[in-house]
Amino acid sequence: MGRSERLTGSVSRVSEFVVITGVSGAGRTQFGDSLEDLGWFVIDNIPVELIPKVAELARFKERGTPVALVVGSGGDLAEIGPALDELRGSGAGVRIVFLDASTPTLVRRYGESKRRHPLAAQAGTVAGAIDLEREVLAEVRQAADIVIDTSELNVHDLRSRVNDLFAESDGSRMQVTLQSFGFKHGVPADVDTVFDCRFLPNPYWIDELRDLTGLDPAVQDYVRSMGLTGEFLRRIEDLFDLLLPAYVAEGKSLLTIGFGCTGGHHRSVTIVETVAEWLRSKGIEPRVRHRDISK
Repeated sequence: MGRSERLTGSVSRVSEFVVITGVSGAGRTQFGDSLEDLGWFVIDNIPVELIPKVAELARFKERGTPVALVVGSGGDLAEIGPALDELRGSGAGVRIVFLDASTPTLVRRYGESKRRHPLAAQAGTVAGAIDLEREVLAEVRQAADIVIDTSELNVHDLRSRVNDLFAESDGSRMQVTLQSFGFKHGVPADVDTVFDCRFLPNPYWIDELRDLTGLDPAVQDYVRSMGLTGEFLRRIEDLFDLLLPAYVAEGKSLLTIGFGCTGGHHRSVTIVETVAEWLRSKGIEPRVRHRDISK
C-alpha cells in the first residue's frame, strides 16, 4: 500500500490543514504561533519528508480540530511541492499560505537577529541565499492560496492578519476579504483579483474633500453620484453573482478582492465600502481592509 493510499482513509477526523511556508525570515513561526493562539493544532518546523505522513498523526486529534503545518527550510526544498501535492491527494482540505518579504528587509532581519540563513553555505552571502531560496520555492509560491508580503508588517500586524484570515473560520464557507489600496504604494501581493478605480473622478481635486477619506459620507456621496460609478458597481455585482458561487463550487475557501486608486484614500475606499454593503445584503459578511488609508 502506497503512502497516498494509507492517507486517504485517515483524514476524515480533521476539518482542514493550513500549510505555512515561504522564505526564511518572513515570519512563518510567528504566523504559526498566532494560529495556535486561535486554538489550532500547530506543528512547527516540520521536515518536508514528514508532510505526507501528518494526516495519519492528525487522526488522533479531536474531531474537527484544524491543523497548521509550519514548513521550514530544512531538508530538500525542492520536495515541498510534491509533498504538498501528496497531502492534497489524500483527500484532505489543504490551504497553502506563502510568506514573503523584500530582499533588503530579509537581509536587515538576519543582521538584527545574528542568525545564519539556512542556505548561506551554498550561496556565500545572505542576499544570495535569499535569492536561491526564492528561486527554489517559486512553484510553491505560485500554487499558494494566500501570499502575504511581510516587509512592512511587525509581529502585531502579522497577528492581526492571521486573525483577519482565520479567526472564527470553520472552513464551511468561503471567506471574502475586500481590500482598498493605492497603486502608488504598490499592488498587494495577497489579492486574488484587482479592480482599478482610477477611471472614476478623483475627490482629491475637490478642496473640501481632499483631506477626507472614503469613510466620510461627503466623499462617498461625491463618488457614488457619478453615473460611471453606478454602472461600474452594477457590473461588479453581476460579475460577483457569477463568480462567487463558482469559486465555492471549486472549493476555494478564501477570496481577497482588491480595489485600487491612486493613493488609496478616496475612490477605492468608497467602492470597497459600497461593495461590502451589497455583499451583506446577500448574506455574505466580508472582511474589510483599507491598507493605505492612513498613508
